[in-house]
Amino acid sequence: MHYTELRDLVLKDQLDILGGFHPIPSDHAPKGSLTVLLFGPSEPGFWQHVSAAPEFVDQAPDPLDRWSTRIVGRMAGSVGGQALFPFGGPPFQPFISWALRSGRAWVSPVKLLVHDQAGLFVSFRGGLALPYHVELPARPSNPCNTCMGKPCLSTCPVSAMTDAGYDLGRCHGYLDTSRGADCMTRGCAVRRECPVSASYDRRAEQSAFHMKAFHQ
Repeated sequence: MHYTELRDLVLKDQLDILGGFHPIPSDHAPKGSLTVLLFGPSEPGFWQHVSAAPEFVDQAPDPLDRWSTRIVGRMAGSVGGQALFPFGGPPFQPFISWALRSGRAWVSPVKLLVHDQAGLFVSFRGGLALPYHVELPARPSNPCNTCMGKPCLSTCPVSAMTDAGYDLGRCHGYLDTSRGADCMTRGCAVRRECPVSASYDRRAEQSAFHMKAFHQ
């Protein structure tokens, strides 16, 4: 299948191809795979689509992961590939390394992944290992290279994210306070401030869902 055919397929389920690469042994991709594609939310509209799925109304745990398993598993069967997921371990698939290999994600100034399309809101719902070669689009440039002022470095209310690294304990401590409600309900202030994130149009409800899981 061609890249455009595969992208049209995933877009039907409000996902998009957020990266891809042709694996070498050090990538630890499934044996026999010649192309690996990584999927994440297609915005705008992802949360409205997924939150109406059966997994979100049956009251069972992990609705988003169960939805991803069903949808990406179905795609794998239709294109002759193997479904890959960033959850369900240990062991876990190396999605961060794969994202960097794709040439569409980079380590941002605050050490979080930044993506050419999703900015600091980048997330992966799954992927496919394909036993055939798919020609991939040209790789874009790192948006941080042309970002004026690097607002991600100065936005965190408690300076938990800096160019020196991420202070996880300080972040969680802030989220436990009343002042942390803004990040809990609308998403991490640093991620929101990224200019690319701002154009990605992710719903606050989706960010709140992820923040709740993060801060359990």
